[in-house]
Amino acid sequence: MKRHRVLVVEDDAAIRQGIVDTLGFAGYDVLSAGNGDDGMRMAVRGGYELLLLDLVLPGHSGLEILAEVRTSRPTTPVIILSALGDERNRVKGLTLGADDYVVKPFSVKELMARIEAVLRRSPERPSDVTQVAIPGAVVDLKRGEVRFDKGGTADLSEREMELLRYLSGHRGRALSRDEILRRVWRLDPDNIETRTIDMHVARLREKLGDDPAQPHIIMTVRGKGYKFAPR
Repeated sequence: MKRHRVLVVEDDAAIRQGIVDTLGFAGYDVLSAGNGDDGMRMAVRGGYELLLLDLVLPGHSGLEILAEVRTSRPTTPVIILSALGDERNRVKGLTLGADDYVVKPFSVKELMARIEAVLRRSPERPSDVTQVAIPGAVVDLKRGEVRFDKGGTADLSEREMELLRYLSGHRGRALSRDEILRRVWRLDPDNIETRTIDMHVARLREKLGDDPAQPHIIMTVRGKGYKFAPR
């Protein structure tokens, strides 16, 4: 059975060690960092499936790390662990893309339940798609490169790769803008303008050679959103 790997970024040594021990006993592989600078470096580098993130850290703050992770690794699940439990901070963390927010002090049982719930939801984000075939080209999602049959390439940004990965992983299904914001951007659609989806789709179509007037790869579904249905 696959062992999930969790990155814990927490400056309180006792809390950090308690989480590491609990996760290890439960069968998880664990990475940890005790400050924001190490946490930022490890979070951006990847190699884990879930990030447990304190907000108040020496060096980079937890919110700075969260913002960078959402830019560089937009589908990675993140749970905030913080003593800042007021509504303003919870809303801010969730709006920036955290999957859950656990207020200190918390019980081990509560934390493990939250971790298991977030990891159960994470398969909704297709991550095993490495190549996508489209008419006239192949997209390498590991390298972020579109290779055209007639020669030439186009580079995709990390966000464009994640968007295409999600669309292609749900081939033929109409995906709403709200769903895409939640599953790819990990943002609450009530707190952000969904026009950002349209702009990213437009750029992605351009790089894939998809005619915006008569798209044949990423279709617009009127009143809904978009559908990946190459023809």
